[in-house]
Amino acid sequence: MREISLDRLRTLVAIADLGSFAEAARQLNLAAPTISLHVAELEARIGAPLLGRARGQVRPTAIGETLLARARRLLADADLALDEVRRQVEGLTGRVRLGASTGAIAHLLPQALEHLRVDHPGIDVQVQVLTSQASLGRLREGTLDIGLVALPQVAGKGLTVTPWRRDPILAYVPADWQPPAKVTPAWLAQRSLILNDSSTQLSRVTGEWFAAAGFYPEPRIELNYNDAIKSLVGAGYGATLLPQEGEAGELDRRIARRPLRPGLWRQLGIACREGQMERATGYVLQALERLRQ
Repeated sequence: MREISLDRLRTLVAIADLGSFAEAARQLNLAAPTISLHVAELEARIGAPLLGRARGQVRPTAIGETLLARARRLLADADLALDEVRRQVEGLTGRVRLGASTGAIAHLLPQALEHLRVDHPGIDVQVQVLTSQASLGRLREGTLDIGLVALPQVAGKGLTVTPWRRDPILAYVPADWQPPAKVTPAWLAQRSLILNDSSTQLSRVTGEWFAAAGFYPEPRIELNYNDAIKSLVGAGYGATLLPQEGEAGELDRRIARRPLRPGLWRQLGIACREGQMERATGYVLQALERLRQ
């Protein structure tokens, strides 16, 4: 059986509202025979008359009234759906899926989202905590729109990765350890360490920093939640190497933050799929660009 067309229902509603086939034809900009055909098709599909004439006006039958009530709701829902899609196409609304590390989410992303809320309040950003490799994988699958990833990365076919930020990596040390003005691999390798695990780009970068000086320390704890690492440092449980993300905020007085010698940097990039993107995704990228270094 054929489904009932929304166009046919729209014709039925117009006739019922205007009380005339001719007036409905004019309003819908259709030929009179087309209007009659729409009604005939509906009645054939339902198996009962939907309209009758009374005192020169077209009136719905009881069955027609039942169908009209449903038709009005269906047409309203269809119009609402089209309006929502139109607003999303125009970038007035939309959902953007973004993946990033906990540090970037906590210290960088809020600044971008604040700009986005002011300029494009109808855009909803859904944030997921993901490693760089996981973000790239989700982008390839089509289940993510933007990834904030640690560089370098091989984007692979269909993806682009552009440099975004270059933040210094600092030593976070219990203050009562009395660290030097600049922390070296030799000084830090002799102490308890709390570091990111080997699945992260930060682990590889810091490992190379130690190795260049001939040190290969084993961390006391491996943890990929930077704020939790800082809490453990504040408790005196070990030292760590973490990027300075965003503006330097208020630091726990139990923690001393020191630059490294030689210096070390964490580079971030923005990964997304090649080709045309939805406007909402473009607006999120514009907000992130405001934090570019």
